[in-house]
Amino acid sequence: MQRWAAEMKVWRDRRPDPLKEGLEQLSGCLDRLGLDQGTLILFDGRTSAAPPPERCSQEDIEHRGRRISVLRL
Repeated sequence: MQRWAAEMKVWRDRRPDPLKEGLEQLSGCLDRLGLDQGTLILFDGRTSAAPPPERCSQEDIEHRGRRISVLRL
């Protein structure tokens, strides 16, 4: 059996980038599940957001000793 964890956040107008909050929430989930990697999906819902082809990206980062794949959509 495989287990995995993902956290989704939406970046809204007049709010800060949800990356930091998302990483903290995902880290807590990974702690509870005993996992060493997860995925954070960040949707840019701001009215000033660039068109999807320009804003979409994927990056693997290390946070609290875990590998996190950050997807920006």
